[in-house]
Amino acid sequence: MFKIPNSKYQIPNNLKIPKTFEILRFEICLEFGFWSLGFMKIGILGGSFNPPHIGHILVAQQVLDFTSLDEVWFLPAFKHTFDKPLAPVSDRLAMTRLISLPKTRVSTLEIDHQLSGDTIELIPILKEKYPQDNFTFIMGSDQLAQFTKWGSWEQLLAQIPFLIVPRAGFALEPLYKNMQPLKHELFITTNVSSSMIRQRIKRTLSITHLVTEEIEQFIKQNKLYV
Repeated sequence: MFKIPNSKYQIPNNLKIPKTFEILRFEICLEFGFWSLGFMKIGILGGSFNPPHIGHILVAQQVLDFTSLDEVWFLPAFKHTFDKPLAPVSDRLAMTRLISLPKTRVSTLEIDHQLSGDTIELIPILKEKYPQDNFTFIMGSDQLAQFTKWGSWEQLLAQIPFLIVPRAGFALEPLYKNMQPLKHELFITTNVSSSMIRQRIKRTLSITHLVTEEIEQFIKQNKLYV
């Protein structure tokens, strides 16, 4: 049985859901202040978001455009996997929350649980908190060459599928089992990166159009990356 939060009602796991349930689900979500009752296909776009930029937004939008995923969740890291210095987690989270894109939201699971950055640690938390949902990790092709350096990478692939999105200058290979490349003739790639933006800020160069206006203002107001 799946219990509706803040309610005495439960939904049987083997219940056959008619098409009209989609409307009912939306109404229930509004009523109880949450979005998913399950049966959702969700893409997890993790990263340091140091800062979040137009590349993150483009990836999320195009994943929603060109795949069957229902939502994309931005998942800011609590710390860097290899202990690289980052802006304060509160600032990175605040900037990520400034992204305004339909069918996306920000998940604070890594931050709430203060995870080390190894993605494998997140799997049991996701499955416990959202047992009805199906998750896919979204990863840029620039990470493929070093993927085998990830902690427990083989175990990770056995537990959750990966959607590999193109990054400018990086091939969609090597691909491992349970990895699916996103290929579409209209997919837009970019070489914008957080490190590029930080370097431009240090050199007092413009970052307009590389981040949203709201994020740019947040960076200036909080004197980040100077």
